[in-house]
Amino acid sequence: MLAEKERRHVLITLPKSAGFTLIEMMIVIAIFAITLTFGVSSYRTWVQNTEIRNAAESIQNGIQRARAEAVKCNANVAFTLGAASSWTVTHVTACGGDAAGSAVESRASGEGSKDIPVDALPAGATTITFSNLGTVATNADASASLSEIDVNAPPGASAEVRNLKVAIGLGGNARVCDPNLPSASSTDPRRCY
Repeated sequence: MLAEKERRHVLITLPKSAGFTLIEMMIVIAIFAITLTFGVSSYRTWVQNTEIRNAAESIQNGIQRARAEAVKCNANVAFTLGAASSWTVTHVTACGGDAAGSAVESRASGEGSKDIPVDALPAGATTITFSNLGTVATNADASASLSEIDVNAPPGASAEVRNLKVAIGLGGNARVCDPNLPSASSTDPRRCY
């Protein structure tokens, strides 16, 4: 028994909870869902822009590869654009141990980009041939030489996706440019001429 002087409250105190309440969890889930909604559309646009950039740069690299091979071999070399963004570089004339018509390098349309549609100009052109000086030569089949390749957004892409263009100069140099930039931005190196 306790004396009156020693009266104490004998209460059982429970340790403080270390978890989250249901309301706190619901608020976090709602904030996460809203953030995810905005982030997914931006991410999808970024992925599509990256695929278009990969396809355009791959085509540009293929053209530069064909031009360099022509100078190296002192022979004509052709760059041929295939379906979607696929391409092949071939020897038009024999080069060293390689016979005429042998492939130097090729790229399938699904490598680095998922079947990005391309349009070649002039219409129907698929090939550009480089001479031993690295300049544009007449194609072996006398067809029109590629002068421009438009790399477009895939069907169903958002309006924020940027199309690109691979422009081939008279001297044979190729550059990737953005046809969507206004012509007033004359100092922007990304614009098309």
